Amino acid sequence: MRFRFVGRLGLADAVTVANAAVGFLAVVAAAVDVRLAARLILVAAVADGLDGVVARHRGSTDAGPYLDSLADVASFGVAPAALVAFVLLDARSFAADPAFVGVGVGVAALFVSMAVARLGLYTAYDADERETVGVPTTLAATVLAAAVIAGYTAPALLVAATAVFALLMGSTVTYPDLHAQDALVMGVVQAAVILTPLAHAVTSMLPAWIGEGFAFALLFLAVGYLVLGPRFYWGDGIRSPTTATDGDAADDRGA
Repeated sequence: MRFRFVGRLGLADAVTVANAAVGFLAVVAAAVDVRLAARLILVAAVADGLDGVVARHRGSTDAGPYLDSLADVASFGVAPAALVAFVLLDARSFAADPAFVGVGVGVAALFVSMAVARLGLYTAYDADERETVGVPTTLAATVLAAAVIAGYTAPALLVAATAVFALLMGSTVTYPDLHAQDALVMGVVQAAVILTPLAHAVTSMLPAWIGEGFAFALLFLAVGYLVLGPRFYWGDGIRSPTTATDGDAADDRGA
């Protein structure tokens, strides 16, 4: 039997498909160990950045943008929603607090639906642009995963954050793409958060707090971009929508 995708998909596509598999593993892990699930979401985020690098150097295929959005649904839509849901269900039972648990699970479902809608719109309209409308799903998933690893596991806090991200993914707030050097820094910190448990298993020389320290650093970077990016991050040849509108208006007046 010959598989249809042999010879039609490239190396970047293989990384993207692996991203989706990691997203599924994160969902399964959330039922056992939420911090492991959070780290798997970060592994998927690293893979998401890596497939773009591979595509630029080795070329891409016509299927690439569609595969990327499908994989992101699994890794940055379903997986973080499952993470929040399992944190909630571990702390509260439906029998004891049906209203709160019902709302929390509903918010997680809303997060998934908004992620699907946002990724579909991104593939249709923003894939070739240097900015994107609505909070990127990768950013939302990274903040939620880093928060769990850093110890912010209060159900009410996570449910509230998930609801805010769901609304922001459907908003018209515009984010510029991360510059290459900043994306590299983010990836290095994500890798440090992922690898810290392995380092602790190999040696006792590392202080116990270093893992949460990297998680706090990642949370700081991600939240900084989340809050400041739409207003202050524009540059490197990318103009903010406001600047572009003002410039076009000035050109019209000059004409």
